[in-house]
Amino acid sequence: MTTFEDVRELETVNVARAGGVARIELNRPDALNAWDEQLGSDLRQSVEAAAQDDEVRAVLLTGAGRAFSSGADLRSLPSAATPEGRPDLQRMLTERYHPIITAVRTMPKPVVAAVNGPCAGIGVSLALAADLIVARESAYFVLAFVNVGLVPDGGTSFLVPNRVGLARATEMAMLGERIPAPQALEWGLINRVVGEDELERAAGELLARLASGPTRAYANIKRLLNRTLYPELRAQLDAEAEAQREQGRTQDFVEGVVAFAEKRPPEFSGS
Repeated sequence: MTTFEDVRELETVNVARAGGVARIELNRPDALNAWDEQLGSDLRQSVEAAAQDDEVRAVLLTGAGRAFSSGADLRSLPSAATPEGRPDLQRMLTERYHPIITAVRTMPKPVVAAVNGPCAGIGVSLALAADLIVARESAYFVLAFVNVGLVPDGGTSFLVPNRVGLARATEMAMLGERIPAPQALEWGLINRVVGEDELERAAGELLARLASGPTRAYANIKRLLNRTLYPELRAQLDAEAEAQREQGRTQDFVEGVVAFAEKRPPEFSGS
């Protein structure tokens, strides 16, 4: 079992080191590691610091408590900033989320996501931006955007179909249903599934291997894969943000958020 030593404890993210491995842990367990403005700021700072630290040769992304991340915190959406008096979702994406996803994807060292529980919305984006994904057997993945009248963002409309194909990506995006980890593995969404008590050990072994490997070769592998598989990711992020801006103006979005807060099924009108 890898022993990590804390090197930075931010308000919502913990950063620890073990040799050449940096462990970045989302730390809002009471909110299932939902993303608010503070987590976005702390996570960006942590990811960019790990990318720039030459002593870090591999990075682990995981969540504290029982979840990897439940997605965006709907209780802390941006204050009304659009002419319609609605949250400015486009600005939230471009300023808060996109820099994190692109930083993980372009980091010149391998990144492993250890998915320890529910992984939803922007949490899926973060996991899929990593190079390798190991998940606990009880974990699941869900593009829950449609359940509140929104569209996939954070790159998921690009990353998911690249991994699982159009048919399965459409199913995930339009139905908003949970995909259990074993099914995600079968679909090719993730790399490995391990037993409930094996995640830390399995991720640790993988990270130790990567941290002792040819770091510059890994960096060039990522660069080449990005060149062939992700040439339009940045453009797709912009397109998602524009689409999300439009959805933020709809009554269905308002109903979705209210229904979520009231813990009831939404009654969408299509407007």
